[in-house]
Amino acid sequence: MSDTTLTAPQTDEVVPTGVKLTDTAATKVRSLLDQEGRDDLRLRIAVQPGGCSGLIYQLYFDERVLDGDLVKEFGDVELVVDKMSEPYLDGASIDFEDTIQKQGFTIDNPNAQGSCACGDSFH
Repeated sequence: MSDTTLTAPQTDEVVPTGVKLTDTAATKVRSLLDQEGRDDLRLRIAVQPGGCSGLIYQLYFDERVLDGDLVKEFGDVELVVDKMSEPYLDGASIDFEDTIQKQGFTIDNPNAQGSCACGDSFH
């Protein structure tokens, strides 16, 4: 896993952040991109208002990198975080779980002070 420093694409300025993508999650992202036959997509994580606790994660593939976006590479997978979401995600870890009970991406975020019973939103 190549864990490079998160930087803004338009400059060489180093941005202090700690968003991580585990090896398992990076492998799953690469597998999904290969299935789609796309090499122009990145995994984007964002925090938006919503859910019963006030904030909700958005995790999706995006072909765009916008001004102010922060891009971090994990091997051949790029993780994109927008400038407004980054403070909420500093120190967060994205993993992929594949068990009989659950399959999907999980986010362990030390900045979340609490979450709702469904686990989809936080504050």
